[in-house]
Amino acid sequence: MTRPAADPPLPASAQVQALVSYLEHDAQPMIVLDPDYNILAANTAYRRQFGAVDRPYVGQKCYRISHGYDRPCDQAGEHCPMQRARELKGPDRVLHIHHTPRGPEHVDVELRPIIDTGRRVVAFVERLATVRSVRARPSQDGLVGRSAAFNAALSAVQRVAPSMLPVLLLGESGTGKELFARAVHEASPRARGPFVVLDCSGLTESLFESELFGYEKGAFTGAHASKRGLVETAAGGTLFLDELGDVPLAMQVKLLRLIESGTFRRVGGVETHQADFRLVAATHKPLLDMVAQGSFRQDLYYRLSAFPIALPPLRERREDIPMLVDSFLQRGDAARRFTVDAAALAALQAYDWPGNIRELRNVLERARLFADDGIVRREHLPPQVLQPPHAQPARAADAGAAASTGEEERLRQMVTGFGGTRRELAAALGWSERTLYRRLKALGLA
Repeated sequence: MTRPAADPPLPASAQVQALVSYLEHDAQPMIVLDPDYNILAANTAYRRQFGAVDRPYVGQKCYRISHGYDRPCDQAGEHCPMQRARELKGPDRVLHIHHTPRGPEHVDVELRPIIDTGRRVVAFVERLATVRSVRARPSQDGLVGRSAAFNAALSAVQRVAPSMLPVLLLGESGTGKELFARAVHEASPRARGPFVVLDCSGLTESLFESELFGYEKGAFTGAHASKRGLVETAAGGTLFLDELGDVPLAMQVKLLRLIESGTFRRVGGVETHQADFRLVAATHKPLLDMVAQGSFRQDLYYRLSAFPIALPPLRERREDIPMLVDSFLQRGDAARRFTVDAAALAALQAYDWPGNIRELRNVLERARLFADDGIVRREHLPPQVLQPPHAQPARAADAGAAASTGEEERLRQMVTGFGGTRRELAAALGWSERTLYRRLKALGLA
């Protein structure tokens, strides 16, 4: 019995058309690229979100359409997923800022190679997902930034958001931990559920327990009716514990039991309730030092640090300051439009911002009160901002030493709790692998 003859291979154009026909059924924007960066085709979702009527893209270089570059991303100082996917003969993923019909936007890009029977990469499929919780231009609300350090933290958020892993946000006070926590929530499958915040600072043991778990009628003096706690309020959504390092030691065991068993009891109650929330926690404190000192439970630390994300201080993302300044000035009086002159902006960018974004916002709110003509000038800024860097020796030295110690602590925490590869850790920190290796070696962690 003779076998039927195999169908002849499709010509290249027909192969691309067959691939695009398959991708048409996907709601995610996708394009097909050849190995020379040329866009061969795009599905309907891409045309709707990224296509511009006056800007044809088929036959154009992907880096020209997405970034306006005249060379590939890796030659323009960015990570190029095509190069990595070509080397791996497997997928690669990166967070980029793309030019879109709506302006610059953060886009999560995944590139998958198409490999022929000879193990040669003949094409790529690029999947694009716009990050909705952040802006790459001045905005009246939400996260704003586009620096490498900011994008590294945002990329880590995009990685962990679809999972149910607990997230631990590490960073100095004022770095926007609640906004990053909200970004985790909004990028997760629980985005339609509630986002519930509990600030742990200043809470006594009894108040922390009743706030978290709720209480039954008669549980204590003044408990005239039963009350749901924040664990129940967060059902189907995300619970954000801010200032985790301030949780009373006696309550840490109950928090650990909640996380591990997924159950809890209200204060004064006997009935066991089932919890249904995703946990995000944040702190500016050195938790590992606290573990060594006995003021933070080691088992709770390791349970919560499944996916640590280091948030950069403002001094490490100075290129974002003009955008942040415009954003904060937009968020004031809607009836007035404020701007900042060049000299004032230079002073704002030169300052070290020990209070980070919160301090920048407060400085601008104060400056607006003096800007009668709507222009913020140097003389409207407080004295400490106007001091040149060399005129702040003690402050700069203290801040530098604290920053170095804090950065080493964050790195130790991330290495201890990070479950990915060294390359993935370097990406989460916004460093090259070589830089990460040198830092790990210096700390004796290599």
